[in-house]
Amino acid sequence: MRLFSQKPNLVINRDQLVIIIGLVIIVALSWAYMIHIARAMDDDMSMAMPQMMAWSWIDWWSMFLMWTAMMIAMMVPSATPTILIYAKVNQNRRQNSLAYVSTSVFLFGYLLAWTAFSMVATIGNWLIHTQGFLTGMMGASTSNILGAALLIAAGIYQWTPFKYSCLNHCRTPLGFIMTEWKEGKLGAITMGVKHGSYCVACCWLLMALLFVLGVMNLLWISLLAGFVLLEKLLPQGLWVSKISGLGFIAWGVILISVNYT
Repeated sequence: MRLFSQKPNLVINRDQLVIIIGLVIIVALSWAYMIHIARAMDDDMSMAMPQMMAWSWIDWWSMFLMWTAMMIAMMVPSATPTILIYAKVNQNRRQNSLAYVSTSVFLFGYLLAWTAFSMVATIGNWLIHTQGFLTGMMGASTSNILGAALLIAAGIYQWTPFKYSCLNHCRTPLGFIMTEWKEGKLGAITMGVKHGSYCVACCWLLMALLFVLGVMNLLWISLLAGFVLLEKLLPQGLWVSKISGLGFIAWGVILISVNYT
């Protein structure tokens, strides 16, 4: 049984334009929420206090929402090619009276993977904060050793075969759709989760660098989002990973040297 009635192309039609507009709105709302949180931090001194403070359930929920919004804002743009190809395949199936699933179901699965990561990041945020290693609940690391360890770990990871394998899955959306296709809504969610899991495995240490750069530093968040986009979309994306890895390692070594001088 054929999955596709014809080879999907990347020409943007009306349906895909609607999807692009929807994705832009989702990303824009996520950025708007983060900007709102950043402004709220300026008015709430308790979020900027470095001492150990017990989190309330509101703190936990707010931090989880912040990480989730941040991951949506950073990662949905780089997943757009895969989302559009998935939409194109389903459009072809619909036109040929075959079973199809809304693209939103696939997107939901993708975001589930990053939501799970956001929960883990929230727990990490709490652990680091309670040890007094952050300038505030959403600040940068106060420990050069912790910062150096994360930078060097991220730099080494950029050179690992596992990183390249996950990155290649993210860089070849058509191959992913054709080899991982599953029928039905559950299949679409499973595909979304699997693609999201590849992206998480590819970028989790890059996201962890926000503990060094500033959890709610909008400039660094923007730069990291741009870097992830280039890494996944540029033909030389693998070299972008390698060169950045060396840069992270050098940065980490500098932090260590500063700590002991």
